[in-house]
Amino acid sequence: MRALLRGAVLAGLLGLTGCVQLPLATAPVNTPSGSSNHPRFAPPPGVDSQWNEQLGVYVVGGASHLYYRERTYYRWNSGWSWASNPQGPWLPTDSSGVPPGLSRRYAQ
Repeated sequence: MRALLRGAVLAGLLGLTGCVQLPLATAPVNTPSGSSNHPRFAPPPGVDSQWNEQLGVYVVGGASHLYYRERTYYRWNSGWSWASNPQGPWLPTDSSGVPPGLSRRYAQ
């Protein structure tokens, strides 16, 4: 049942982003509920994720370049977009609009 729900949520993430399609990751993160959580930032609701201390964000399982920390961030076409929820609307931003660790990761 949980796998079915996770699949439905990811399908919603992938299908409701307008013209931006989120590719599936080659190795999805499969974190059990209640583990790898940050004490200050809540994990994204309804999807598996894992807190990445270096990046300072949750890495959303099953989607490539999709991150979460109080809002959703998506790396696409060498740029950034963010949304208050995965359904959008997506707004473009530069590296100053994303958490510092995430910005540094792609600055190379």
